[in-house]
Amino acid sequence: MKIFYWSPFISKVATVLSVVKSAESILKYSKKKEKINVALIDAIGEWKNYENKINPKIEIIKLNEINLLKYLPKGGFIKSRISYLFIFIFNFFKLRNLLNKKKPEYLIVHLMTSLPIFLSIMLKNKTNIILRLSGLPKLNIIRHLFWKLFSKKIYKVTCPTVATYKYLLQKNIFDKNKLSVLRDPAIILNEYSKKKFDRIEQSQFYKKKFIIGIGRLTKQKNFALLILAFEKILKIYPDYILLILGDGEQKMKLIELINRLKIQDKVFLLGFQNNVYKYLLKADCFILSSLWEDPGFVLLEAGLSNTCVISSNCMNGPQEILSSGKNGFLFENNNLNDLLRKFDEFKKQDVSELNTKKKYLKKEIKKFTQFAHFNSLKKIINLVD
Repeated sequence: MKIFYWSPFISKVATVLSVVKSAESILKYSKKKEKINVALIDAIGEWKNYENKINPKIEIIKLNEINLLKYLPKGGFIKSRISYLFIFIFNFFKLRNLLNKKKPEYLIVHLMTSLPIFLSIMLKNKTNIILRLSGLPKLNIIRHLFWKLFSKKIYKVTCPTVATYKYLLQKNIFDKNKLSVLRDPAIILNEYSKKKFDRIEQSQFYKKKFIIGIGRLTKQKNFALLILAFEKILKIYPDYILLILGDGEQKMKLIELINRLKIQDKVFLLGFQNNVYKYLLKADCFILSSLWEDPGFVLLEAGLSNTCVISSNCMNGPQEILSSGKNGFLFENNNLNDLLRKFDEFKKQDVSELNTKKKYLKKEIKKFTQFAHFNSLKKIINLVD
C-alpha cells in the first residue's frame, strides 16, 4: 500500500511537524508497516531542511531538483497567494504524472490542497484523496463552490476538532460519511522528555516572573491585544515581564506599539524558538490572544508543561481543549477588558483550584498524542488489523 502526503509550505507553521508525525505514526504503530510505502511529496524544496529530522523509512519524492522555495515571495496575504499560484501552475503536470505513475492508494493533502483535488479528474488510477483540514476553513464563495464541485472526488475530509466537524456538517458540502475527526499528533512525549531539561539561555530572565505568548507574529495571533493588556497588568503587577516567542510580518508594528506604550524594558520579542517548553515550564501563565485557532498547538504544549492557560474563546479549538473553562480561563475573543478580568481571576484563584485546571488539561491533551492520531487515521485509510 502506498500512502503519499502533499503539503507545500513557504514558511514555518505548526502543520509541518503535524504532517511528519502523522506519516511517522503509520510506520511506528501499524502492524502492516512492512507492506506500506509512506512518502512526502516535495513540491518546491520545502522538505530539504527537514530531511535529517524525518524517519529515513519515509520517502521524499522531489518534483523539482532545484530548491525553488528560497526564490518564492513570503510574508503577507498577497505574496503568499503569488507563491501558491506559482506552485499550482509549475507543478500541475509534474504532480499529475507522478500520481499516474506511482498510483498511490491514498493521497493525504494539507495546506495548498486545490491542485491535487483539481487533478482528481485527470487521474487514471483510483487514488483516494483525503482532504485534511489544518484549521477552521474560511468558506468564501470560491472555496465553497470548489469543494462542492469536487466533493464526489474527495474520499474523506478530516477535521482537527469536533466543532469544525459540526461546522462542515451544517454547511452540507460533503456527505456525512466522508467527514471524520482526526486530531493532530501535536504531543510527542519523548521530545518533551528531552527538551524539558534545557535551560533558558538569556540570564536576565532566570529569576524573572514572566507571562508568555507563543506564535507567528501575524494578524491571527493578535499579539497587539496581549501587549495592550500587559501594559495595564503592569500597573497592578509591576514585577512581571512579557516574553513573546515567534517571527512574522507584524514584528515592526508590535515593536512600534511596545515603544509607544514605553514598556520596551518589560516586553521581549525573542523570535522563533525550537524549544518552547523551557519557557512554558518557567512561565507564570501562558496567554493565547488569537482571533482564531483550530485546534491551537500551543495550548497543548502549555498543558503538557503544566502551565496555567488564559485563552481567547475564539473558533474553534480553545473552547474544546479548555472544556469551556474547566481546563483553563477563557475570555471573550478580542476583548481587552475581559482578558484583564480573566487575568485577575487567575491571580485570585488558590493553588488547589489552579492545579485542578492543570490536571484536567493534561487529561485532555492525551487526545492529541501520536498514538491517538494513528488510532483514528488507521480507520480512515483501512489499516485496521
